[in-house]
Amino acid sequence: MIKYLKKNNFEEEIKGKKILVDFYADWCGPCKMLGQVLETIEEIDILKVNVDEFPELAQKYGVMSIPTLIYMEKGKEKNKLIGFAPKEEVLNLIK
Repeated sequence: MIKYLKKNNFEEEIKGKKILVDFYADWCGPCKMLGQVLETIEEIDILKVNVDEFPELAQKYGVMSIPTLIYMEKGKEKNKLIGFAPKEEVLNLIK
């Protein structure tokens, strides 16, 4: 399931679960391409965070380029992928 972060409740959204966080921007071409890939992934919940709306989260997690995917377990970063990636590479990130 893909969910968009709408208010500053990031910690609540990631707490106690395995989740893939997609840091993106609406104007970013590679982000749109990755978004199409993420729509085909059913193995994990995905939280999309717009870096223009939540720059403090991007800074906190060291996001310097978008798209950036961060795989988290129980609120802790486990793996990170920067830039566009095909579905297989995204699935490898969460294993």
